Amino acid sequence: MTSTLPPAPERFADLADLARTLSHAHRLLLLEHIAQSERPVERLAELAGLSIANASQHLQHLKRAGLVLSRRDGKRVMYRLGDGPILSVLDALRRQAEHRRAAVRALLDDAAARPETLDGVTLDELLRRLGDGDLILLDVRPADEYAAGHLPGALNLPPERLEHGLEQLSAGAEIIAYCRGPFCMLSTQAVAALRARGLNARRLDSGFPQWKAAGLEVETGAPAGADKKPLRVAG
Repeated sequence: MTSTLPPAPERFADLADLARTLSHAHRLLLLEHIAQSERPVERLAELAGLSIANASQHLQHLKRAGLVLSRRDGKRVMYRLGDGPILSVLDALRRQAEHRRAAVRALLDDAAARPETLDGVTLDELLRRLGDGDLILLDVRPADEYAAGHLPGALNLPPERLEHGLEQLSAGAEIIAYCRGPFCMLSTQAVAALRARGLNARRLDSGFPQWKAAGLEVETGAPAGADKKPLRVAG
């Protein structure tokens, strides 16, 4: 029996297009408000905290994907949800996000109760391993602190950028995260989040100040752009 389904690559291309459309927080927020009732673009912009022009741009993306429909009501443009199981898709995304958050919370709770679960890499161990060639140094401090000085070759992904920077991290490499020192929680939280996503991550049990105090080489400069390839430490 001949299948009437399009080839697999085309089916997954459609899914990828839909995922790209939904991959913006403002669009998800607009859908949340539209799901409550049909609304004009001016009201949607107000509810989402956006300019009318910005809201209109996002709504056009949603409309092209068939996620919303529009109609004219006098001078106003009204938006409502499109056809199909859109609410089910949004609900599935919420449940998946909550599942991931719960996994991160559980790992953080476990780390707080048993710090050994997020075992640290000592400065001596890091220095011995710098020539491995399969090691990613991750600086999770704010961008201005990174620019003022960081470990050579380190990638800068502060907490607010970590989610969108995951594509820069190679799944096969070991990631060593560091921040401001042994009592800074930024690296601990980053390692917990990365491990929850299946990545091999550990934290440096000291931080940049200890590296600098040891007289080791320091680089300066703004963070690399998001289009850079994963940064690996080589000898």
